[in-house]
Order: sequence, then structure tokens, then C-alpha cells
Amino acid sequence: MTAAVPCTTVVTTSPEFRLPADTPLALYLHIPFCSTRCSYCAFNTYAGLSDQIIPYMRALAREIRLVAGSSRPRAHTIYFGGGTPSLLPVDEIATTVETCADAFALAPDAEITLEANPGTVDQDYLNALHSIGVNRLSIGMQSAHISELRLFARHHRPDDVRSAVDMARAAGFANINLDLIYGIPRQTTDMWRLSVNTAIALAPAHVSLYSLGIEDATPMERVVARGRLELPDPDLAADMYEWASDRLAAAGFEQYEISNWSKPGFACRHNVHVWRNLPYLGLGAGAQGYAAHTRYANVLHPRTYITRLETQDTALPFPLSAAAEEIDPIDLRESMSETMILGLRLTQEGISVEAFRERFGCELWDVFGRQIDRLIAVGLLEDTADDRVRLTLRGRLLGNQVFMEFVAKS
Repeated sequence: MTAAVPCTTVVTTSPEFRLPADTPLALYLHIPFCSTRCSYCAFNTYAGLSDQIIPYMRALAREIRLVAGSSRPRAHTIYFGGGTPSLLPVDEIATTVETCADAFALAPDAEITLEANPGTVDQDYLNALHSIGVNRLSIGMQSAHISELRLFARHHRPDDVRSAVDMARAAGFANINLDLIYGIPRQTTDMWRLSVNTAIALAPAHVSLYSLGIEDATPMERVVARGRLELPDPDLAADMYEWASDRLAAAGFEQYEISNWSKPGFACRHNVHVWRNLPYLGLGAGAQGYAAHTRYANVLHPRTYITRLETQDTALPFPLSAAAEEIDPIDLRESMSETMILGLRLTQEGISVEAFRERFGCELWDVFGRQIDRLIAVGLLEDTADDRVRLTLRGRLLGNQVFMEFVAKS
């Protein structure tokens, strides 16, 4: 092993410590509008504000230009998340993509993702979306059962998912993701297996599986609190996850992150960038970002966001705009901790000892050796032959327990 390098040798004034100067940014654009809110949703989303869409998109374009400034930083992904971005008129999406390309040095092969709900798109919409450069579609399937969709207060039916996928493929989309949720109250193993098999039969390039969380102040949490709905069984949810992992592998999908599987070459570049703890910009109401040793979160409500951007005339220090509500400087130790917590989510890649040394000027084992050794001893981490540390199969089920070991202590 290379001799340890003291952390004090790191030049902490350089962007992101020792990342190459030309490391590109990932751009996340938050679209907070929905026709209705799902019963489990705790995201920053709003129903009944459709009259704010156009002024919001104008404010978003302004934030994009102001944050980028005059230097045109490099960017290689754009991710329209929400909310329900597929409620946006296509011309608004086109204008926003053009604004990003003008404000940033956007890679010619940039991955441009848009989240869509089944039932909110038709063939003309998807044709137009593909023609303006959107090349990845993430469809919120969630379940193949109408009873579960109703529990979620989703308005689409299972057949709408097939229609959306067929139309997207006809429009030219090769990179299609389907989201599914498991660990649902009253969900049986057979129900879950049908949902997974239905998704696989639609031949997407990517599948995301999320364990249902009962979040505070959501309609579902209130129903559970009143005793009208039982909490999901965590042991059953773990069994569902393991079965789905095996089933997706048998269908030719590679697991590259705790909750994500793809066909070869179709891992989500935007999300991998974030899990590597590389700099990204969150733009829009409630969006969060991390760049230039700063973590920030924008003001939540769309109307407040619009007002803030209307009154900002000059650029603020990168990566901030007038919408920033919470601003936290990130020091060396915290950046190392976040790199471990995020990077260990990448189930194959994990944490490279060499990459850690190059980025931080420290040996991984000198900084986190005690925690790593303990987690290896209990079978949650493994030290691979190519000098990486990554989660074991058991560690994927107990990820939160692993990540807590690397939380920076104040």
C-alpha cells in the first residue's frame, strides 16, 4: 500500500478538493407541479398551481443563467424531476434545454432525463419531447395492481403504463426507466412478483425499485396513525427485494446501485454522478445542490421562488442564486464522509482506494479503517481484489446501518 499522505497537504481552496478542474456538472431541475399529490409523497410538490407554471419556468431560466454566470461551466446531464415534469408544455421544456445549453458548455451526448406519469403523455407529446433532445424517460409505474395505485392516489391504470412505454418506444426512446414500489401495506409476495414480471415484460432499459416509506405529514401517515392501515412488514419487504434482485439478474439487468438495475450501458449517468459525490446544481423551488465546497437548498414554495428570482439582478457567488434558503459549507472531513455514504450505494463500484487518495490526499484506511474493518467483520462490507470497498449482499439490505458508521462527527 502507498504510504499515507497527511490530510493537511490537501489544497482545500481548490474546487471540490482535488477533483480535476474540468469535472462536469450535473443539472437537476425541479418541477414541483402535480395534478394531485400521491398519498405517500413527502417531496416538495404542489397540486392546484397550474397557473404558476409559465412564470415558474421563466424564473427557472433566470436562475440557470444567473448561477452559470459568464464562465459557461461544463455540464453533462440534465434531469427534469418532480413533481410531474410531463405536465409541462413541450415548448417550455425545449426553451429550458436551450437555456441550459446557452448558459453551460453542455456535452454533445448529454443525458437529458424527464420524469413522466402514465396518463399524462400521448404520442404527439412524446414525439415532440424526443425531437427536442430529451433522450431518457423515467415512467412512474409504481405497481401493476389497481388496488395499490388507488392506495397511492395515483390516477393511472396498469394499462396506461404499457401504452406510455409503447408510445415512448415509437417516438424513438431507447432509454426508458420504470419505477416500482415494494413493502406496501397489504402487498403479498405474489402481488409484488406480478408487478416485477409485468415491468420486465415491457422491456425497459432500466428499473428502479423503492421501498415504501411512511413519511411524516403525508395522507398515508395519517391513515396509519389512525389504525386504518398496517405498517409494511420489513422482513417481507426484504424478501421482496432479494427476490426482485435475483429475478432482474435472470432477465439480464445489472444492479449498479442499491435501488437501481439497468441493461448494460443504461445506468443513469445523472444519478451515478451524484452518488460519486461529484458537483451538481439543484435548480428550482426546493432543489438541493452541492458544488464549490457548498451544500445548499432553495426556498420551497414556487411563488416565493418566483419572487426571489424576479428581484435578483446580479450573479451571486457560484453556485448560489437568490432562491438559496439554506447554505452549508462542506469541509474536508464532511466531504470524505459524504463520499463514503453516497459511493457505497454503488453496489459494483463502491469506493476505490486509489480514487479516494487522489481526491482527498489521504489513505482511505487511515481515515476510515476502523469502521471498514468492523463492517467487514460482520459481513456488511467487502474488500475486493481490485482495491475497492463495497457492500456485500447482506450489506445492501442493511445499508442505513453501514452508512451511519461514516457520518461525520461534529
